[in-house]
Amino acid sequence: MKKLVADSTKCTGCGTCEKVCSNAYYKVEDKEKSAIRVIANEQGGYSIAVCDQCGICKDMCSIMALKQGENGVVRLDKKTCVGCLICVGECLRDLMRYHDDLPTPFKCVACGLCAKKCESGALSIVEA
Repeated sequence: MKKLVADSTKCTGCGTCEKVCSNAYYKVEDKEKSAIRVIANEQGGYSIAVCDQCGICKDMCSIMALKQGENGVVRLDKKTCVGCLICVGECLRDLMRYHDDLPTPFKCVACGLCAKKCESGALSIVEA
């Protein structure tokens, strides 16, 4: 199973991962259109929120627009999705995302682009 793994102890809070993600998929540098989240914590450090491909969103989709591939990654079929946003509401970690400018929700697909650009080494793609 392919997973994006975050080590928040290495995160500097630079936001490069959010910019890379939104630019790769939506051609803008907008953290609200990023499937990965960098969150400042009370201790002065950062947490990185990434989808762990748990599949809860897939299980909640009544029209089966979300499918989990052989590699374990959950992907949204944008042609099938009706935009009901049930998957967004059911995501326990708020990582199935939605933006008003976009017709369908979105999530991390473990492409690894953010990990390649992360200078601190806080992100990596692993086979789990």
